[in-house]
Formats: sequence, structure tokens, C-alpha cells
Amino acid sequence: MHTKTFSELFPLFNTADAETLEWLLSVAVEHEYPEARAVLMEDAWGNAVYFVVSGWVKVRRLVGDDVVTLAILGKGDFFGEMAILDESPRSTDVIALSNVKLLSVSAQRFIQTLFKDPQLHHRMLQLMVRRLRQINQRLQRRQQPPAVKLANTLVSLGENYGHVTQNGIEIFNIPYKDLANVTDISIDETAKIMEKLDSRGWLKIEPAREIIHLINFKQLTHLARGV
Repeated sequence: MHTKTFSELFPLFNTADAETLEWLLSVAVEHEYPEARAVLMEDAWGNAVYFVVSGWVKVRRLVGDDVVTLAILGKGDFFGEMAILDESPRSTDVIALSNVKLLSVSAQRFIQTLFKDPQLHHRMLQLMVRRLRQINQRLQRRQQPPAVKLANTLVSLGENYGHVTQNGIEIFNIPYKDLANVTDISIDETAKIMEKLDSRGWLKIEPAREIIHLINFKQLTHLARGV
């Protein structure tokens, strides 16, 4: 992968200098995982940061006897940085939702890079603050109607990881249980709302290709804003 492609794919690196990008690519390790394969397991010590080149993964946690999905990540995002920065065991699992390609950079080399490149260090802080803000917004939406909350999830996935086509924005056909978990609504509510959005022509699910077409993204965005 060329440095230009690398920086365009991963927003984390769009302010890093060329020397930093070349060095990171030289030490990065490629990984491929099939659907449903565990990429990282809870309580494993953080030894690398992982970057999603293609595909989708879910971050989950064991809560009592149930496994709850906390986040869904796609191409251009990264994970594993928290366990590195606070030098503690991971508190979550990461599972491949689809076939996924990753790049990993060891903890030691990634931390060295952060110290060497102030721009990258600053960008890392910006993205971590953005994640905290998103968590805060999610908590603020707890009292909103289920349809508004689910629309927020779909719009966020489309904006962050979607692929623009003639049929709208394409995202992975995420299982309803995972959609329900990250939206903080029930699976039944998720199924009913998705069916209603489909009947309105705002989205279309294509199971054979494992794709959800967000056809009327404008209306979904209005719904997400409670308009």
C-alpha cells in the first residue's frame, strides 16, 4: 500500500508526515480473518493497534450471561489503542462481522511513532475525544423514540463507513441483535423499524450480498434529528 492511499484510507494519518507513514507501513503486519472469527479476546494484554483495511468488525463485552455489542467499526477505523495507552488488559472482544483485512502495528512501535510525530499525537487525541463525544451523544439519546435512535445508528454507520453508489449508501447487513445493542433498543423494535423503513423505500436489505442500501439518506438524517 502506498503512503498516499494509507493516509487517505485512515483519517488518523492524514496529518502525519511521509516519513512516518513509510516507517509505519514497513513495520505493519497484514491479517485476514473470516466472518465470526475472534480478532482480539477480552483480558488479552494490548500488544498492537489494529487498522481496518476492509470489512466490518464488532466490539463486544460480556455482561452477566449475555454478550453485548458496544460498537461496530468499518474500513478506515482502528481499535486496540486503549489497552496500549493505559497498559492494561483489554476489556472487550473484537469479532469479525464479515471477512476482514487488517493491518497491525506493535504497541512499542506505535507509541514510538506518537512521540516522534507531534501531528500524529495531536490527531490521535482529537479522534479519541470525538469517540468520547459520540458516547456522550449516545447517552443523551436514551430517552428518544426507538426509531430516532436506530436512524442515528444507521446514519452514523453510513457517514463513517458507507460506500456511495447509485442505489444510495451501502453498509454491511448488520445482524439485528448487534444493531439493537449499539442502539440501546430491543431486537423486536429493531426488526419492526427496519421493516417500516423498508416499506417506505428509505432502505433496502440485500441478504445475498450482505448489504443494506440506505436509499433515502436525507430522510433517515431528518429522522435521526427528530425532524
